[in-house]
Amino acid sequence: MICPNCEYEYVDGVKVCADCGADLIPTESFEGNLLHPSDWIVIGTFSEMYEAEMYKANLSGAGIDSIFFTKKDRNFPLSGSWETIKLLVKKPDANDAMEIINDIKNRTPEENTGERPDENE
Repeated sequence: MICPNCEYEYVDGVKVCADCGADLIPTESFEGNLLHPSDWIVIGTFSEMYEAEMYKANLSGAGIDSIFFTKKDRNFPLSGSWETIKLLVKKPDANDAMEIINDIKNRTPEENTGERPDENE
């Protein structure tokens, strides 16, 4: 048995996690829900975290789970950002996610704000 929150393993017969109080589940059920790298696909690469966060928020609003993979090289303290941020989604969601991302990228500034150019004049 394992706690789905704490990930502590317990001997058979224990039903509740002593640390958080969650109901324990069989270890086999838990392992079936683990994240496996082969289940995910990169749908975008960004140089700024704020941009990646915005796309992630849009995907989340559409019910699509996504995660970041980021690699910072702290061994070379150079000026500027050398960070690469990859946004990944589960493979079955890739087409829907790309459709959302492409829709966002193809919008004009007016479409993003919801204003027409003549409204501000």
